[in-house]
Amino acid sequence: MEDLFGSEGSASELIEQAISLTMTYAPKVVLAIVTLFIGLWLINRFVGVLDVKLGKKDPTLNKFLCGLISAVLKILLLISVASMVGIATTSFVAIIGAAGLAIGFALQGSLSNFAGGVLILIFKPFKVGDTIEAQGFLGAVDEISILYTIVNTFDNRRIVIPNGSLSNATLVNVSIYENRRCDMTFGIGYDDDIDKAKSILKRLMEEDDRSLTDPAPRICVGSLGDSSVNLMFRVWVPTDDLWPYYWDMQEKVKKAFDAEGITIPFPQRDVHMYKAE
Repeated sequence: MEDLFGSEGSASELIEQAISLTMTYAPKVVLAIVTLFIGLWLINRFVGVLDVKLGKKDPTLNKFLCGLISAVLKILLLISVASMVGIATTSFVAIIGAAGLAIGFALQGSLSNFAGGVLILIFKPFKVGDTIEAQGFLGAVDEISILYTIVNTFDNRRIVIPNGSLSNATLVNVSIYENRRCDMTFGIGYDDDIDKAKSILKRLMEEDDRSLTDPAPRICVGSLGDSSVNLMFRVWVPTDDLWPYYWDMQEKVKKAFDAEGITIPFPQRDVHMYKAE
């Protein structure tokens, strides 16, 4: 009987302790949950407004900064919610610091990408909308995030390049300048009239409104090849017109040379056969 009453006493004590703990911590837990949901909603609203405001002024900085601010605010919110429940903030911060150190060693590549993203935003070798050539790909920069830069190629492929690779390797920013020089080489036969061929090239250049006169164009003999005299054709054009101009001029020159009797020789060899005695 004593064991029975003793057990009943222990059970009642446990129930009382459970009720006491519930009365003590339940309001804190409920308040912490409410604070967490409201805090996340406010953070998302704030980051959304910041995204709209920065998107109009600086699309390059926009995504990176919004992602970074969102991550920092959510970490601070979690620390605040933990302190409301009763978890010691100092211990919580120490745990986060230790976990961050361990994660840092495990994610050294990601930290390198983060640092690369910061360097890209500081020195701005390119921005959103620029056309770059990097890591073997050529395309337009669509987004610069915390860890990666997204490039859309001209054949409609989406390339995700780590920021660490972009900040530590050579890249070509194709669209940073307003004008670019279009370099072409046209071969003519050794029996053809060089001055006539040059005048044809000059005429075609002058007839095209995309050709710029400043800097001055250059048409001259670039080299004497094995099978042809190679004329060097260098004309400055607006950057956006570079490749259309190049492709159009290839066709125009071929047709004009054919019409004027200028040959475009192809590689050939003279083979002499001797009869063995």
